[in-house]
Amino acid sequence: MSTEMLINVVEGEECRIAIVHNGALEELYMERASVERHVSNIYKGRINNIEPSIQAAFVDIGMPKNGFLHVSDVITRAFPGRLRGGNGKGKGKEKEKEKGRGKGRNHRRRRTIQEIFRPGDDVVVQITKEGIGTKGPSLTTALSIPGRYLVLMPHLGRLGVSRKIEDEASRKQLRELLADLKPPPDMGFIVRTAGLGRSKRDIQRDLNYLVRLWKVVKARAKSEKAPAEIFRESDLILRTLRDSYTPEIKTIWVDSEPALRRVRDFMKIVMPRYQGRAKLHDGKVPLFHKDRIEEAIEMACSRTVPLPKGGSLVIDQTEALVAIDVNSGRFRHGRDAEESAHQLNLMAAKEIVRQIRLRDLGGLLIFDFVDMEKPQNRRNVEKTLRDAFKNDRARSQMSHISKFGIVEMTRQRVQPSLERTTYMDCPYCKGSGIIKNAESMALEVMRYLKLLAGRDQVAEIEIRLHPSVAEYVGNTRRAVLARMESTNQRRIRLVNDTQAGMDEIVSRCLDGHGREIRLDNEALAARR
Repeated sequence: MSTEMLINVVEGEECRIAIVHNGALEELYMERASVERHVSNIYKGRINNIEPSIQAAFVDIGMPKNGFLHVSDVITRAFPGRLRGGNGKGKGKEKEKEKGRGKGRNHRRRRTIQEIFRPGDDVVVQITKEGIGTKGPSLTTALSIPGRYLVLMPHLGRLGVSRKIEDEASRKQLRELLADLKPPPDMGFIVRTAGLGRSKRDIQRDLNYLVRLWKVVKARAKSEKAPAEIFRESDLILRTLRDSYTPEIKTIWVDSEPALRRVRDFMKIVMPRYQGRAKLHDGKVPLFHKDRIEEAIEMACSRTVPLPKGGSLVIDQTEALVAIDVNSGRFRHGRDAEESAHQLNLMAAKEIVRQIRLRDLGGLLIFDFVDMEKPQNRRNVEKTLRDAFKNDRARSQMSHISKFGIVEMTRQRVQPSLERTTYMDCPYCKGSGIIKNAESMALEVMRYLKLLAGRDQVAEIEIRLHPSVAEYVGNTRRAVLARMESTNQRRIRLVNDTQAGMDEIVSRCLDGHGREIRLDNEALAARR
């Protein structure tokens, strides 16, 4: 079993990184120069306005759209001098407490957004999610700066271990090791999964680097005038090596010499033991064609994904959620329908997780498995799903399989999916996947002509249509068009336009002197 990392670089345009396990594409990362990435960047911003109704502040960080900062993403200990009472005047480090109901314990009251900030305040924030559509980027004041083995969280105030390290003995050992390094008391650190099994010296080196980096960020936050960027995350190559490289990856193939030098320089500093694994690919066959990775990438954007022995997945993305349907097709496993559904769902569960990671799908996801009657079979499919998600770096939560075979889950959405990054909505169907047929268009054309023919001063109407629609209208509505011309004393011309969409109508009205008449809002609204 071999695992490789393939790095394909088109200098100044695009970088793609694929992790391939036994010839199968397991993970894909893509970054283009035309689409700037902002996640994990830290900014000194300024509060533009506060919305108490949704307990959020909108922050100017120097981008076209203001960032969104919800009160749940505000670490109040980072702003001890800003806590305000209801009258808007400062009250320092006031600690109001309320008794917990039924428990007899005191709980600190959660501060409202208007008690922490006022418009015009400066605040240091980090982007957690790119702006998508009309929404601006999501922000947090819980800053985190990752190293190779540790994550620095300046306002955390404690030491921790990644939840993905489940062995209690290992967790205890790492906590003790981190405490022995005596990190600054006002800083928090979390040991990453890559820190498991590392020496005290390696982790000490990472800690020292992060402490120095934070001092630079703090100095910039004091000196820069808001809005300003004060920390920028590493580029895709260094970020992927830092976050995704493991000793199981035996070879790193790079098809660009400048990129290879950067990979080796980074590995020489961070993981010198493995720098020899980075190699230049200079073969005649392009790197991503060598193992048919290009075909796998195309498949990762397809609506239908075939499964072995005849089954398939159908993946549909909407604005609010992603629906994945498991189809049995020609799949059969013996004569027992229950066992056949069980085996198909087990295969589908692994492929669902692979597709989610490849496509970087996030938000609310719904999986519709083939119905199973036995509770044990449902538990097996759930376990397969959870095990497959263990290596996923995005945070997620998953429900049990319902009696209808449905699994609901949420997965952290950091940036637009692979499909949204690679494709655009069809200009004809507007992303719906359907357009009106010729008969429907003929009816719409006739309604629109009737509206235009009734306008004053119109002597001639020109309608440009897709050739197939124009032919259908001319063949089936010829008599109606002749009556309309005679009744309204208007000349109507249908023009074949190969550039027009199947459901597009382009109209032009002329008066008796051949001058074009401008269409008013009523006519345009009727067309829409």
